[in-house]
Amino acid sequence: MFHSIVDIVSQGGYLGIFLLMLAENVFPPIPSELIMPLAGFVAARGELNIFLVILAGTAGSVVGALPWYYAGALFGKDRLKRLAARHGRWLTVSPGDIDKASDWFERHDAATVFFGRLVPAIRTLISVPAGGVKMPMLPFLMYSTIGSLIWTCLLALTGYLLQSQYEVVQHYVDPVSKAVVYTVIAIYVYRFIRFKPHN
Repeated sequence: MFHSIVDIVSQGGYLGIFLLMLAENVFPPIPSELIMPLAGFVAARGELNIFLVILAGTAGSVVGALPWYYAGALFGKDRLKRLAARHGRWLTVSPGDIDKASDWFERHDAATVFFGRLVPAIRTLISVPAGGVKMPMLPFLMYSTIGSLIWTCLLALTGYLLQSQYEVVQHYVDPVSKAVVYTVIAIYVYRFIRFKPHN
């Protein structure tokens, strides 16, 4: 996976970074925790500009959040609850979970979007309740952009500053990426088995 991401970034440049981060937000096949540090590595080799790398990653992240926002807006809270009631075990989400998330979001919408964009896994799904409670688009984009910018900046600069450890880090990226995937699967299976529907 290490070489695959590096090749995409090297050959696709800023557009490749944009598309990877967009895909990571729409359906996370590869976590941003791998994409942006490796993009920083490529920038450290002199192939790309680190500032444009950060901007491309941020843009892809924000654009990738929009489908989830519109999905939340399209379904709305009531339809999401009906969906959870019908397919809650497979989604590992109950109607009660949606109520709690919506109530929390309505009280702390701006802060939730901002900080949510800084938390792995949550950063993708935080757009759904934003759309569900009809958060205005301009504030949603503003807080999503600020949170995403901080996140991509930290990851990209980490990869950029560790350029001297490129060969060392290479041996750890693949095991870490596999561990992330296995952890996500394990959490899903655990939630699926332990799922208890409630209203």
